[in-house]
Amino acid sequence: MAWIKTIPLAEAEGRLLELLMRQRGLYPEEYATPAPKASGTDESIVESHTLIPEAMYHAFSTFGALLSPDLPLERRQHEMIATLVSETNSCHY
Repeated sequence: MAWIKTIPLAEAEGRLLELLMRQRGLYPEEYATPAPKASGTDESIVESHTLIPEAMYHAFSTFGALLSPDLPLERRQHEMIATLVSETNSCHY
């Protein structure tokens, strides 16, 4: 759980909801289903950005562009890179 105030995705409305939907639309279909959360938590890396919707949109839209099916990497390669970077940075995400 984030240590800052967040707006749960289920409660998003207005500009925040609009930007969330636009950002999600950039991701390939195979990323449409979110990964399961750690057991017993409600944490979300996206929710930790909900107080500044414009920054959230631009930050996560970058990921959408990098996951474009027009690029040469496959999902398994994206996952391998993400795992290696997370491990290198001691990040549980």
